[in-house]
Amino acid sequence: MNSKSAFTWEKAKQIAEQIVFNNLGEHLKDIEMDVLKGSWEGVIYEKMAEQYNLSVNYLRGDVGPHLWQKLSEALGEEVTKSNFKGALERASTRQLSPNIDSNIKQLKSSLAELPFPEGSVPLDSPFYVERNGLESVCYQTVIKTASLIRIKAPNLMGKSSLIMRILHHAESQNYQTVYLNFSSVERAILTNLDKLLRWLCLIVGRKLKLENRLKEYWDTEILGSNDNCTVYFEEYLLAEIDSPLVLGFDEVDRIFPYNQVVDDFLGMLRSWHEKGKISEQWKRLRLVIAHSTEVYIPLDMNQSPFNAGLPVTLLEFDQQQVINLAHLHQLNWNDIEVEELMKIVGGHPYLIRLAMYEVYTGKTTLKQLLQDASTEAGIYSNHLRRYLETLHSEEAQGLKVALKKVVSSPEPVELDSMQIYKLHSMGLVQRQDNQVIPRCNLYREYFYRVL
Repeated sequence: MNSKSAFTWEKAKQIAEQIVFNNLGEHLKDIEMDVLKGSWEGVIYEKMAEQYNLSVNYLRGDVGPHLWQKLSEALGEEVTKSNFKGALERASTRQLSPNIDSNIKQLKSSLAELPFPEGSVPLDSPFYVERNGLESVCYQTVIKTASLIRIKAPNLMGKSSLIMRILHHAESQNYQTVYLNFSSVERAILTNLDKLLRWLCLIVGRKLKLENRLKEYWDTEILGSNDNCTVYFEEYLLAEIDSPLVLGFDEVDRIFPYNQVVDDFLGMLRSWHEKGKISEQWKRLRLVIAHSTEVYIPLDMNQSPFNAGLPVTLLEFDQQQVINLAHLHQLNWNDIEVEELMKIVGGHPYLIRLAMYEVYTGKTTLKQLLQDASTEAGIYSNHLRRYLETLHSEEAQGLKVALKKVVSSPEPVELDSMQIYKLHSMGLVQRQDNQVIPRCNLYREYFYRVL
């Protein structure tokens, strides 16, 4: 494995968005991103025009030249449709190696007191791995009026850790912030729109240290729940504070299965974002939304928050990032040892961190860890067993059959869209077009044996 072979479209897209935003202060337009992706796949302008139902002259004479000019200015070199891949990869390479020495100096205690890797990475931890400058794009975006940041990644990829850092940066700018994790909310609230929106108003009000005035503002005779919630924010919560407010919604996909809630709730968030473009009151509200997969039900494109704002996709660690993390753990691993670990777990952040923790603390060696990885004697047994218990539950029987099919096939497998959504959000598979393969060899070996 080498870093060059790992330069994927997702990384190229991330680098392009970051470089343009950092240097030009703007995001690439949707059509520009479409042209960039088409060019990445070797599609000519004529085919793109057919695909997007646009004029080829518009793409070749307007969108394309503007896109390559933007990238040229942002990257400081001439960029064309034929050479942009190399330019973006060079930009990525320049950002690969963080300052390891400065991170090591952040250690306030000996590594003997290294905390077990679970949950989000603490703000003061030197073991947080930055995603090639993606954080700086988020920090600059969240302080813009009416901004919306939407973070998508499977479970255990670092969404919560990133949200916490975005909110912390906002607080450093004297913004008010509220973190809302849907995984901790009772199902009885999540499945009832009125209860969910009352809960939202109450939690945000408490965080802002404001009196609960829901009875005064909630008009159940005339207004619907969305209108009541919007009025409460506009006339009370936002009116009572004199600084911007950032709401961080984590695990939003917890409401995706509930049709009676998800459409209205997400539509309300999108309407708030749109209000911020014209209303001074709503300009002060910024939204950060994290979810593991796409929403299960079709949404009107004008009512969905998932086609607006800044899209952020968290990728697995690449080889250089794993090497840097090993150095921070004072593990003298060479490229071959890192490759051997990544053959089993890929660049999965949690699985990588757990391996380094167990080896550093002397509980196992890398050789033994790799040998036992997919067995009950291995360090991943609890992690794997939790997945197995979920798959054995009554509501997941279809997923168990689907995953068995995936891990038993040497080739990518077609599944129905709902199975792909759920298995991907759990972090068990990765997508290749409309097909899936196991997320990593650890999952292939373990689930092939136990299913």
